[in-house]
Amino acid sequence: MSKILKFDEEARRALEAGVNKLADAVRVTLGPKGRNVVLDKKFGAPTITNDGVSIAKEIELEDPFENMGAQLVKEVATKTNDVAGDGTTTATVLAQAMVHFGLRNVTAGANPMGLKKGIEKAIAAAVDSIKELAQKVEDKAQIASVATISAADSAIGNVIADAIDKVGKDGVVTVEESNTFGIELDFTEGMLFDKGYLSPYFVTDAERQEAVLDEPYILLYGSKISTVQSLLPALEAVMKT
Repeated sequence: MSKILKFDEEARRALEAGVNKLADAVRVTLGPKGRNVVLDKKFGAPTITNDGVSIAKEIELEDPFENMGAQLVKEVATKTNDVAGDGTTTATVLAQAMVHFGLRNVTAGANPMGLKKGIEKAIAAAVDSIKELAQKVEDKAQIASVATISAADSAIGNVIADAIDKVGKDGVVTVEESNTFGIELDFTEGMLFDKGYLSPYFVTDAERQEAVLDEPYILLYGSKISTVQSLLPALEAVMKT
């Protein structure tokens, strides 16, 4: 299959056009007053979202060179989401600005490697400045404020603040879609493993399909358990208590 080759300004223009098309669709969601975007789905109802990475993942452009530019910015949003879990729209807007002004300087005759080194130095300075300005979130009200801005809903923000306040900074908060009306908060102590039961006989609550064990005995075994016989001494000792 033959390849289409583009060089210099022609290639840069096509890549920047793709970057702009994706970034312009994402940037409208930026900040607490950001607007929503409606995504068409082949099956089911359209999706309404203000999540930058979710919007970016849905964009594919017809022109192959413009699509390459869009995919580069999509990778920025995806990696930001993987590392930070938020800030994907901000990362997309920053990437668009760096591409725009970077290409403009290259067209004017600037050395690309010199620009790269300058951007890296600017990033280091910006990170240091942000660290100095950053405020540590310590109380429940601050958590609720951040969550409310992110969710664009004070009710959801307050529930998330309650959840984080209960589990602490080292706890885990899981958000799941419910089939019932309203917002519910369930608090579970201990650890949670996303696995099923080895046997349905472990279930103690058939209605909720839960196994709740109060003060159970826990066996820590340093070798491979190949037969039940190796467990019999421990089981017999438990039965006597």
